Amino acid sequence: MTAATQPPRSYDVIGFGDEVPGVLALVSAAREYRRRTGKALRTLLMFKGNSLEGVGGHLVRGGLAYLDRCTIPANIRQAYQLPTFGEPSAIYQEFLQRSGVTQIGLDPRKADAALRAMLSEVGADIISRVQIQSVLRDGATLTGIHLANGNIFLGKQFIDSSVNAELAQAAGVPKLQGFGTFGLPDSELPVTLAFESQGLSLQRLKEVELNYLKRFTNPYDTEAQRYIAIAAGADPALINQIRRSFVDESGKLRTMYVGQDHADVRSQALSVTYHAFRGKKMFLPESGVLLDHANIAILPGGRLSWNALMFYVSGAQSEALARGAAKPTPAMLEEMSFVTKWLKSFGATVVKPASELYIRHAGNIQGAVEPLSGAQMLFGGVPAASAIGTFGYYLDVRGGITGLGNKATAKGMSSISFHHPPLFNIGIRHALLRAVPNLAVVSPASGFDGYACSAGRIVEFNTAVGHGVGIAAAIALTSNRTLSSITNGEVRQVLATTGKLPRIYGQSYALEATRLQDFESIMIA
Repeated sequence: MTAATQPPRSYDVIGFGDEVPGVLALVSAAREYRRRTGKALRTLLMFKGNSLEGVGGHLVRGGLAYLDRCTIPANIRQAYQLPTFGEPSAIYQEFLQRSGVTQIGLDPRKADAALRAMLSEVGADIISRVQIQSVLRDGATLTGIHLANGNIFLGKQFIDSSVNAELAQAAGVPKLQGFGTFGLPDSELPVTLAFESQGLSLQRLKEVELNYLKRFTNPYDTEAQRYIAIAAGADPALINQIRRSFVDESGKLRTMYVGQDHADVRSQALSVTYHAFRGKKMFLPESGVLLDHANIAILPGGRLSWNALMFYVSGAQSEALARGAAKPTPAMLEEMSFVTKWLKSFGATVVKPASELYIRHAGNIQGAVEPLSGAQMLFGGVPAASAIGTFGYYLDVRGGITGLGNKATAKGMSSISFHHPPLFNIGIRHALLRAVPNLAVVSPASGFDGYACSAGRIVEFNTAVGHGVGIAAAIALTSNRTLSSITNGEVRQVLATTGKLPRIYGQSYALEATRLQDFESIMIA
């Protein structure tokens, strides 16, 4: 984009943020519009990051190559004859196939190429490094975005896929910071700086881990026991917790699991070596940093992509990082330099951090047409007859929510753990807004209440929602209706008609759901 201000340009649908669900929502809208009218939809994708570093948000520029996939109990898989990860939305399956994903490992370079190709096929324009100055409105309706460089882009429908719902905020949509849905606006999930290593094979890494596991479980190895004490900050409870991670229930060493295109580090042995090297306690709120047990994606060319290095942030810090185009701070990059030294001591020749952070969550918008709670997920989600897909995932808050336990105790709740993963039917109404009827938020910042954002922040789920929102945008444009008025059932009918409706297999876990419902209502009060 040139520095000179251009006359306003008009589009049918504008996407703000290039997270995968938002990109695929734009593609979905354009495809459905062409199916209905035979004409091309004028679409624009704008985002804060630098397109020269890739298109695809935290999966591409943030380097999160280890995908979180749907979790389905074995008995449900067998009953419905489902593959390992169930049946994702058709557009997500297409994205995985075009990116060459076998199971879990996504090469950011291939993802960038796949997304660019899909956008090109529908004729979408792309502008990056944008900053919102203000928005244009006609009553409640959003009509355009005025950028800081003076350029104005007009639109009829808008899809915000940014992690902090930045366009929605600019449009005046109220948003709770951090875990404000639990009355904890200062608490937030940690952010991660993913990185790639080369020169260190998985076989070599397994040998290093096994060696340390043997040493750490040998009480007579005084140097190894000293490492544990340093990593635990001499905290007896943490020392015991770390030691328990070294062996499984049957007493066998908990070595890493290596799959087809990924590896799961299951013990804290490698973490201990790093934290002992750094002299930093393995407790995120205290140290501000944690090298957690890694999820590793195995990529072409001997590259390993690590999701492991977490940084503690407050609700305000997460929002600020998102507004700053997810760039890591100098302190984070300094920590990364120590990770590089540590990995090179095991044989890595190259260690390269991602250009952007993986920000898990940055608050939630208020005023969704139909807010979605964790309890509703455990009850099975939207009714099967109007569902557009199914998704399952643990109510996982990696790194924890600071203050949640204390608040629960103060309110007389004995437990904050809900271990049964929901398997719930998907709709779009939690992403639609009452106050701005032509704007959808398809991201971890959608209308989630309580624990819902833990499963609701996952890309695979949000892409299914985005697929539906894109179809809804096309319906709204061709029928002169508001986006917020489009129902799940209408979207489902399109998916069924076009042969794109996945099987629906959501389950109601009423006992656990009722327990969570009580917890959420008490905590939110």
